[in-house]
Amino acid sequence: MSKKNKEVVDHIPWGRPSNNVKIGLVGMPNVGKSSTFNLLGKLQVPAENFPFCTINPATTTVAVKDPRFEKLVEEWKPKSVIPAVLNVTDIAGLVKGASEGAGMGNAFLSNIQSVDAIYHVSRAFVDKDIEHVDGDVNPIRDFETINNELIKKDIEWVGNDLDMLNKKTRSVKKTKEEGIIAVTLEKALEHLKAGKEIRHGKWGPDDVIYLNTLNLLTAKPVVHLVNISQKNYLSLKNKWFKDISAWLKANAPEDKLIPYSVTFEQHIADLDPEARATYLKENKTQSQMPKIISQGFKALRCINFFTTGPDEVRAWTIRDKTKAKPAAEVIHGDIAKTFINASIYNYADFAEFGSEKACKEKGKIRDQGKDYEVKDGDIIFFSSGAGKKKK
Repeated sequence: MSKKNKEVVDHIPWGRPSNNVKIGLVGMPNVGKSSTFNLLGKLQVPAENFPFCTINPATTTVAVKDPRFEKLVEEWKPKSVIPAVLNVTDIAGLVKGASEGAGMGNAFLSNIQSVDAIYHVSRAFVDKDIEHVDGDVNPIRDFETINNELIKKDIEWVGNDLDMLNKKTRSVKKTKEEGIIAVTLEKALEHLKAGKEIRHGKWGPDDVIYLNTLNLLTAKPVVHLVNISQKNYLSLKNKWFKDISAWLKANAPEDKLIPYSVTFEQHIADLDPEARATYLKENKTQSQMPKIISQGFKALRCINFFTTGPDEVRAWTIRDKTKAKPAAEVIHGDIAKTFINASIYNYADFAEFGSEKACKEKGKIRDQGKDYEVKDGDIIFFSSGAGKKKK
């Protein structure tokens, strides 16, 4: 690998490079996973705003709150307003033995493969009317059950790949590339068999490039959602908090943790706006749904760029480190095919100088080529085709 190429791949993160990404809700039965999905469903963006988006009962598309976008809408007062969105999938509940097909294990694991990040929903509340599948409530056990099932499936997939490679090269010497792949697979298998998730290992650029092709379950980013009672949520106390924090620190220190209460969220969702505002003020609290959405967005490595004008202000979602030409393709394939350049200034400059005109006068609007790396908050005007400017 050349020094130039190494510098490039050092920045390659886990996951697929696609800009069309989604996050899946994963959890044991009766932990509040589907109730969380239903709460998010109440925030769903109308399908007519996204004519190419397929909506089905197991998927919802929710708006990602962004004060920058709201400020741009105030500035332009456009006819059409389209915010950034997060695609969320409700995945079948998991039970111990899912990696061997128990319960809905096969569907569960297949659906996790189809998402790019995970909301891991666990339960830290006791309710005699809601039985836990394992008989009693223990969020640490739930963490370990799900992690173990994902690890077991990854062991199976990595092991199969290694076996196939060894059979292929049994009578023929491995090529240099096959040798590198074999070392990566052996290292990954050892890591998994030690009970560790792929995303928490130490990997070189070659390792990441190849393992990304396997779409492993334990390589996906995770946001932990711990469902507690309404009483615990309002008091900010729960007997499991200390153990949960210790477990995450020891096993998944980079994962985000969000305590929330399905019961509380359902209660305020049913109130009219005025009553909701009064209730939240009296209890000195707020909904966690916006935080859950924004953390899911960040876990997917998503950023926003904006297109603005009197007809439409829109936030476009791309993965971090996307270049200008692929960003243009998110808007329309023809813009990318006939890409000329992109006139760009950042929202930070807009906020400082107050208008697009002022940004232009200050020299903050610059033309960039197809290899420009789009930054979060960029406001972009794409020029394409026969000198025609498109947004």
